[in-house]
Amino acid sequence: MSIAQELIAKAERREALFGIVGLGYVGLPLAVELANAGFRVLGFDVQQQVVDGLNARHSHVKDVSDAQLGVAMEAGRFSATMDMLRLAEPDAVSICVPTPLSKFKDPDVSYIVAATEAVKRTLRRGQAIILESTTYPGTTREILLPALESTGLAVGEEFFLAFSPERVDPGNPKYGTRNTPKVVGGITDDCRRVAVALYQPAIDTLVPVSTTEAAELVKLLENTFRSVNIGLVNEMAIVCDKLGVDVWEVIEAASTKPFGFMKFLPGPGLGGHCIPIDPHYLAWKMRGLNYKTRFIDLAGELNTEMPLFWVRKVSEVLNGVGKAVRGASVLVLGVAYKRDIEDIRESPALDIIRLLEGQGARVSYSDPHVPKFAEDGHEFRSVPLTPETVAAADCIMIVTDHSAVDYRMIKRTARLVVDTRNAMPKED
Repeated sequence: MSIAQELIAKAERREALFGIVGLGYVGLPLAVELANAGFRVLGFDVQQQVVDGLNARHSHVKDVSDAQLGVAMEAGRFSATMDMLRLAEPDAVSICVPTPLSKFKDPDVSYIVAATEAVKRTLRRGQAIILESTTYPGTTREILLPALESTGLAVGEEFFLAFSPERVDPGNPKYGTRNTPKVVGGITDDCRRVAVALYQPAIDTLVPVSTTEAAELVKLLENTFRSVNIGLVNEMAIVCDKLGVDVWEVIEAASTKPFGFMKFLPGPGLGGHCIPIDPHYLAWKMRGLNYKTRFIDLAGELNTEMPLFWVRKVSEVLNGVGKAVRGASVLVLGVAYKRDIEDIRESPALDIIRLLEGQGARVSYSDPHVPKFAEDGHEFRSVPLTPETVAAADCIMIVTDHSAVDYRMIKRTARLVVDTRNAMPKED
């Protein structure tokens, strides 16, 4: 029996030990699903606080409850460690580390490189390495493969290398790790077969593709598609504003067409780790091949300009009642990048607050999921959303709507409202 067949058989018997490098919003839900499927999982993270918390059965990721984590640990199927030398133990290692952008909007793959070096130090025959971090096409083959082959082991024969992009949507009540189809591409056919077999017990639907580059590009296409279409509808919001037309009415009417139209909504900009960042990975890769990604770049410009557009709307409504932005009290509702979550990564609300303060406004915020945050050395704390705090503000700016917020109260109480999300009900 070949090494690939042995590993596939281990997966089918749930005897394979999984290692998860990076226990954040991607890695921890994956670890719990693998444990639920019957695998033993060893989690790796560089933050002592994260490791200690998980071993104490406390989840720092909203999509994984303490109870879910406790079930996995009571069954003896999950534990966490900072000891990277233990990477020799797992039969399969999934790398789920961050991939941010540099200040010049170029890919920062330093976390992938660090994880690869850690895996390389302990790589042994019979291990499968699966990269899940979103990155540019070619990363698996150009960064991971040479490093791992430098150990003298042969890919596709003695170890197996694949890419399977994460598709996590924080706070989504319908789709999680298990029921979201998972794309898998391998360096060789056996690499792909092994990776599919390893994930099969924990994921309802596996989608094999021919290469790691194809799998890497799938993730970028998904989020570039959203970025471009959000950019289009954001520009339509500006067009409608200049024409004096209600953009929400236009979108709702257009969405009644049963074919050839997909509903996207305008907003204050893009937030989260994926949509504002992933298209830049593709644009960067294409610049190296002497090709300009025009749609991607234009959508990025439009979406980046939206916070400024909405701050101008604040200025307009304040001017309408004879008040300047400087010295005005503006209460921002919602600083998370989308509703009902605590994640403020790349949130346009932070840009809006920065722009308002730059114009001299006195800015406060209220968000039931983000009690406090620090920005540019300044700590902000959420204020309670009461009729008194709403009435005291010169302008209420709704950036992110939340299901727990009483928007009817805001409608009745607020002096002025700028609503970037069309969240307020039009009728009582």
